[in-house]
Amino acid sequence: MGRTVLIAPTAPRELASELERQGARVITWPKIEIANPENLTALDEAIENLFGYDWLAFRTAHGVEFFLRRFQQLGHEISELDSLRVGAIGEATVAKLEASQVHIDLIPGSFSPDRVFAAIENYVGGRAALGRLNFLMPRASAAHDSLRDLLGEAEARVDAVVAYRNVSNRARLAQLNALISGGGIDCLAFDSPSSVRDLAELLDPLELATIIAGIQSFSPDEGTTRTANEFGLRPHTGSEPTTRSMVDAIAERSHAGDR
Repeated sequence: MGRTVLIAPTAPRELASELERQGARVITWPKIEIANPENLTALDEAIENLFGYDWLAFRTAHGVEFFLRRFQQLGHEISELDSLRVGAIGEATVAKLEASQVHIDLIPGSFSPDRVFAAIENYVGGRAALGRLNFLMPRASAAHDSLRDLLGEAEARVDAVVAYRNVSNRARLAQLNALISGGGIDCLAFDSPSSVRDLAELLDPLELATIIAGIQSFSPDEGTTRTANEFGLRPHTGSEPTTRSMVDAIAERSHAGDR
């Protein structure tokens, strides 16, 4: 095969073994480890001034979990969120909000920043209406945020407050980013819907499709493919819902020179 394939650290050993048997070099991304922010001041201030926002927008289940935990630690009730519009991106985020009995007004159905922006714009009645709105976005720390930029360009006020942080091995994460940007990864082999979500969390849910553009992705079944589609990915799905079928698909495309 002669290809470098990236897989989840939680992937079954069978996946790595089959890939290696076909001559692939297999590497794993760092295990996801989530923790509270080093400083809770900004999050606490946003919570205590929630009346100043029109929208509360969540992009990950972790964002929901850590925001609501702190919200309740500060003595607030879930019912206090009823005065806000709530947006949720992704099935896992929606499920977490529903389990916490938080109402949801908008589910864009895609992690594409452009599509999320378009969904919000359509919901509020046009671009002009966005300039009068204030958004609170609980999230992990990250260097770039296209959605915040798009909303800002429409003159909305956006506070992207850090609700949690990824404390995965930083050296390994830097190495992974270097491999991706340098063309050192040929394929991504997802083994489950959770593996897609984990990689998105590691790299950035809204920017995942851009970050790994040009890298082929593969899925063993329709459930995993559906989750990948949420993030703007279009993985090749094996002919059967098995690890072996997916590995065969990777090998076939490799032999055909389809990169």
